[in-house]
Amino acid sequence: MHEYSPLDDLAGKPAQGSGSSAPEALGISLRWRSGGVDHCDCRVVPRPDPQSQSPGLRQLFGTSAGGPPLTKAIGPGELLPVWNEDLLLGIPGGFFRRTRAGVIVQPRAGRFYPGHFLAGAPGVPEGSAAFRIAAIRPDGVMTVDFNHPLAGIDLELELRLVNRDLPGSPPGDLGRAAVMNGPGMQARWRDRPTDFLAREALARADESADSAFYAFPRMVQHLDDTALERIRHLYRRLLPKGASILDLMSSWTSHLDPELAPQRVAGLGMNPDELAANPALTERVVHDLNTDPRLPWPEASFDAVTCTVSVEYLTSPVEVFREILRVLRPGGRFVVTFSNRWFPPKAIAVWAELHEFERVGLVLELFFRAGGFTGLGTCSLRGLPRPTGDQYADRLATSDPVYAVWGEAR
Repeated sequence: MHEYSPLDDLAGKPAQGSGSSAPEALGISLRWRSGGVDHCDCRVVPRPDPQSQSPGLRQLFGTSAGGPPLTKAIGPGELLPVWNEDLLLGIPGGFFRRTRAGVIVQPRAGRFYPGHFLAGAPGVPEGSAAFRIAAIRPDGVMTVDFNHPLAGIDLELELRLVNRDLPGSPPGDLGRAAVMNGPGMQARWRDRPTDFLAREALARADESADSAFYAFPRMVQHLDDTALERIRHLYRRLLPKGASILDLMSSWTSHLDPELAPQRVAGLGMNPDELAANPALTERVVHDLNTDPRLPWPEASFDAVTCTVSVEYLTSPVEVFREILRVLRPGGRFVVTFSNRWFPPKAIAVWAELHEFERVGLVLELFFRAGGFTGLGTCSLRGLPRPTGDQYADRLATSDPVYAVWGEAR
């Protein structure tokens, strides 16, 4: 399992917008591996009362932020129920509810759906919150999996103290807090491709020319300062120093940490004014990847490629990922980061349909389908406090979540 954690370097650092010291919160990391991909899912929660916890946690809380974390290997059946063959059911397709908010929903192999979509179907476990369609036969019969997506997988749970001020109360069961509400949904079912990319999945509400939509510069940040800080940290950890970097779908800022000191940063974007305002760029190219997915550089031109909060706008994503492979040098890394905010009219239809962790699976599927990537990894970070001066601070207590997927060119 990869050693990178989005919680790295948080210990001892105050929260954005807070004073010089902040009460210690608890960072929960869940590491696991599936289908040759390393995953690290992190969540930050308020610090629990040590006296209500196990001796191991009381020992952890006796240290200061930045001290050694508490790590535990968790085998199948210890934290989650063991994988149960009886929860793998054959359901006739006629039981699948086909509308949601007035939109017709098609069942897709590998995808997750709310439990009520199979209301009335025989054998469905009572109170099921969600299910996964493992396969669909030509006659419409679906193989449906009601197991937790992490059932049967070896896990590593890590707890560490971080200096972040969080409102509210922590979850009662910290182990359950790590595995609930999404982790595991990004992995393929038994290494089989997930049907994310059906024709209608890549359609958009606004199919007008992107050149018109992006004709006027938007000098705004799409995420809060804490989330942007974590993206810079991630790039600092995953990209080589002094590299030649392609900033794909770039704008007025590149989110690269100054410590990287890249020798070259080529920016490809849609608006010339935004690119001109980006001080990190050493070269600028205005190019519409949805009109022509080919990249205007020769093979093996870059040591690394980044794509920040933009992958959801690609209408030919597999072709673009193959082009990224072409322009990367062997061993070069492509890192994709995103959150839960986007421009709805220009995002592909499937993006809005998916659970946040399924979006990680969609991006991972693009790496698989492009072929030629190795060293695949994902990470997520949720729960950090939103900066006090943020425009949404009065409505949202936590920072925008950060999700990342990466791979290396063979």
